[in-house]
Amino acid sequence: MDAIFGAVTGDQITLIKNDYGTPIYVYSESLLEQAARAALDFPHQYGLTVRYAMKALPTRRILQLFEGYGLHIDASSYFEVQRAQKAGISVEKIKLTAQQLPAQEDITYFIAGGGKITACSLTQLETIGKALRGSSCREMGVRINPGLGSGHCNRTNVGGSASSFGIWHQQIDQAKAIIKDYGLRVTALHTHIGSGSDPDVWEEAAALSLGMVEQFSDVTTLDLGGGFKVARVPEEKTTNLQECGTRVQAQFSAFYHRTKRELHLEIEPGTYLIANAGVILAEVIDVKSTDKYNFIVIDSGMTEIARPILYGAQHLIMVLAYGHAPQHEVESVVTGHCCESGDVSTLVPHMPEEMLPRLLPEAKKGDILIVGGAGAYCSGMSLKNYNSFPEAAEVLLRKDGIIEPIRVRQTLDQMVGNER
Repeated sequence: MDAIFGAVTGDQITLIKNDYGTPIYVYSESLLEQAARAALDFPHQYGLTVRYAMKALPTRRILQLFEGYGLHIDASSYFEVQRAQKAGISVEKIKLTAQQLPAQEDITYFIAGGGKITACSLTQLETIGKALRGSSCREMGVRINPGLGSGHCNRTNVGGSASSFGIWHQQIDQAKAIIKDYGLRVTALHTHIGSGSDPDVWEEAAALSLGMVEQFSDVTTLDLGGGFKVARVPEEKTTNLQECGTRVQAQFSAFYHRTKRELHLEIEPGTYLIANAGVILAEVIDVKSTDKYNFIVIDSGMTEIARPILYGAQHLIMVLAYGHAPQHEVESVVTGHCCESGDVSTLVPHMPEEMLPRLLPEAKKGDILIVGGAGAYCSGMSLKNYNSFPEAAEVLLRKDGIIEPIRVRQTLDQMVGNER
């Protein structure tokens, strides 16, 4: 059978179902490597570092694969820093940009070891300044909110006046005063607009960011963040990295000719690297109907994929029939196994409160339902353990065809192990 969603074949699905059960995440090593190579080819003028936004999928084996391809790490919490280190990633390859900073002694230890940290508020600047007082390591970065954002909805837009991420661009003078008071040296400036595929937006973001770099004479690196959108369904558009990169490269070149400063570029893709390299396999456990809707009930749902109920996000869905040949397609709502009316995967785009049936092959109990585009922000952002369902297993489909388990299914004892 041809590969389903470019990741896994029907025969492999049957093998995975029989050996590991459902629900389960399946990732394609070939597609992960392909996406990593594309990101590393992002056009640049004076050097490039690609950091994997590990919040997209922090499983150890995935971190190790990306590190092997030459990617560094973007961590969104100190717990992610520690998790990356446990995966064997050296601290020199990790940058921490977080809403919540660790204790001051952890900041000092992290930076002394070669880690990079970014202040995302005036308060964080002071916290880092106090942590580094008396230290010979004084270099750090600052994240600035440039007043520009992009995304398919407000929840994926992390720039602009409605976003709390970063220091508001009109507070740069206050930031510089704190930097001076604590004797800090800002060598990296970070901006991040959100999620989008429009080259014009990325060009404008680069231009705005470079304008702010001019206010920091020690900055040698500009980090434009991530948010490079990929199409999970045909109606969406994948970011053309070459086109966006060429626009950004031209801005870096113009900046050099204007200031004689060569800036190193950093980007932090997450979704782009892994979204379409993963699928969820779930079993159809029931088929039922009302006077208005036909429901396909699966042994998965919000416990494995929360994006639809959070954002009205769209994912390709396929039904793989076992023991019967579907005679026709049926307008169906795919619903999860949780005792929660909102546990639905087929919703109106960007409107998570509205169901939208999909035309799917007639399903029966025992069939397999495949959810595509489930590599990014699914396992890493699931509502696991709701209704006490265990955390799902994960497997890697290696390039040599071997199915490698990379996370075993959680047990009930593990789930309640910390309870007293």
